[in-house]
Amino acid sequence: MDLAPLRHRDFRLLYIAQFVSLLGTMITYVALPYQMYRLTGSSLSVGLLGLAELVSLLATAFLGGMLADVVDRRRMAIATDIGLAAGSAALALLAMAGASPWSLYLVAAWMSGVSGLQRPSIESLSPRLVPHDELPAAGSLAVFRGSICMIVGPAVGGALIVSAGLPATYMADVASYGLSLFCLWLIKAVPPPEDANPPSVAAVIEGLRYARSRDELIGTYVVDFVAMVFGMPLALFPAVSDRLGGPTVLGLLYAAPAAGALAASLTSRWTPRVHRHGLAVMIAATVWGLAIAGFGFAETLWPALACLALAGAADAVSGIFRMTMWNQTIPDALRGRLASIEMVSYSSGPLLGHVEAGAVAAAFGVRASVVSGGILCVVAVIACGFWLPQFVRYDARNQEPRI
Repeated sequence: MDLAPLRHRDFRLLYIAQFVSLLGTMITYVALPYQMYRLTGSSLSVGLLGLAELVSLLATAFLGGMLADVVDRRRMAIATDIGLAAGSAALALLAMAGASPWSLYLVAAWMSGVSGLQRPSIESLSPRLVPHDELPAAGSLAVFRGSICMIVGPAVGGALIVSAGLPATYMADVASYGLSLFCLWLIKAVPPPEDANPPSVAAVIEGLRYARSRDELIGTYVVDFVAMVFGMPLALFPAVSDRLGGPTVLGLLYAAPAAGALAASLTSRWTPRVHRHGLAVMIAATVWGLAIAGFGFAETLWPALACLALAGAADAVSGIFRMTMWNQTIPDALRGRLASIEMVSYSSGPLLGHVEAGAVAAAFGVRASVVSGGILCVVAVIACGFWLPQFVRYDARNQEPRI
């Protein structure tokens, strides 16, 4: 990988903050659906966690994007980190006192809503902290960070659930926010532009109109959205683990896609030589769908893990090129609002995917849900290519930086 962005002090601090907080988040990412499945025995109930999170995310995402363009992005990140730590602490208390499904839905919604406020500010910080020509490397580093956390976090989460129980598992997430807050506090202020407009509905609409004016941006949102809606089987992992080996397998299922993404990020020096970013995103999304269908057909553990790893590698490649397109071409004055649109696209897809997967599994079975989802993903991605030809033809060599 190209490590050049890490030579910048504030980016390095931001990277560490995101690293540790994401590691804690991934621990909770395993613990919360596991707790829901043990409470209810229902994959649909696990999938409905995604619906609760989606509704809350949609309620706050565009507000978070608007605030990212008019307030200090660092202070916004600090305030929302505190809110997320409070949510993890609430889960720990509920695990000790005895949780009900509705209490878990409520806390999940709270944490998703706070994330909706935070992530536009966090994601729009990098273009302010890293030179323009180092943004592709920053994107690869982001994929590497996510991959490591999605491998280590679920493994640690599974081990903590078995050895220390759910309360201690959630408290590990609380501790991660403490270190994240310390790093964010050390970053220099990142004030908004002097001519930034005050918060308003018109400002949100301006961001939406800008996104709509660029078909290549629409393509990055839509392709990822349809791939995740149809091809995201994570809500079924607790049920699949029962067939493939029990609770000890659950962490491996969650970690396998991240292992593939890690391999893709560690070998990402080839990505700057690719200029047809839209076409690369489409190919990667197609591979994702095919790999998920293969996972559905797998009868034993190792072929299932191999398919999930291939899917994760494809998703990482897609993410690198999507982030490069966003960070190199969106003006800083609009970066927060466009980051909120990006967040809605890449977050709502998986959350809706949880609901879709759980509902189809309840009606037709787990295997039918996984296989049909992968096939529909491929069909939807190909359809997007016909609908958005400008996205397919996008060539970074013909683009002027928009800063």
